[in-house]
Amino acid sequence: MSIATQLSSFWMRSIAGQYLQTQEHSLYDHAVFHLFGFNAVQMGCLQMDLLSNSRMPNRYKLADAMDNSAGAHFSGQQFDYDVAGSDDFLPFAEMSLDLLLLPHRLEFSPRPHQTLREASRVMMPDGHLLISGFNPHSAWGLTSALKKILFKQASYPWHGNFIALPRLKDWLTLLGFEVVSVTMCGHIPPFEQAAWHQRFAFMDKISERCCTKLGGVYFIVAKKRVVGMTPIKPNWKTPLKSSLIAVQPKTKPSQSKPAQSEILK
Repeated sequence: MSIATQLSSFWMRSIAGQYLQTQEHSLYDHAVFHLFGFNAVQMGCLQMDLLSNSRMPNRYKLADAMDNSAGAHFSGQQFDYDVAGSDDFLPFAEMSLDLLLLPHRLEFSPRPHQTLREASRVMMPDGHLLISGFNPHSAWGLTSALKKILFKQASYPWHGNFIALPRLKDWLTLLGFEVVSVTMCGHIPPFEQAAWHQRFAFMDKISERCCTKLGGVYFIVAKKRVVGMTPIKPNWKTPLKSSLIAVQPKTKPSQSKPAQSEILK
């Protein structure tokens, strides 16, 4: 298992990590349950089985190419996955996936633009892309900025390049995705003490009403749109006779030459 995966696995078991897992797992469970298709893939955060609530028959987990041993272990935990690949080139055929999950993949990808391009390439038309990422305009983003200033090598997840929500929306639009919905979660600051989390638990309820945009994590549901010609279907309910009449020419016959009755006279 790569060092990055080990660090993320360790942090996910912390107080702040478990808090976010609970918040995000609920959002993914609700979203994937209402999406249909055949092939679904999860990239990133393999500690969570975010496709467990999906009704698609083919569900896969994709790990980083550095995690090249199936069923890798770390601190007594086992993470199973089906295929390994890189963000630069996903090991899937063009237009082969109906659902793709990118939980905290973009902010830790060396080339997030290329990751989204690959996602667009492998997605079916009208397929869905689900993304969760850290919001830089939140207490979580502020913590990341301070740790980068104070420490040369910030630990996971603070070393990531948090992407602002408007910027990510622009990227998705350029790649032909329509943003269906955006949900914010994780309004409690990233405290590492359980007591502080309990004291600030009220922030989740208050922020849902007045400070939604300040959530620590955004959750995006996007749909791939393909611009093209829209086929016009025939109206089979219209009688055939009516259709023939409708296509008859409306112009009157020319009167430049004498009619046959006038010649006979």
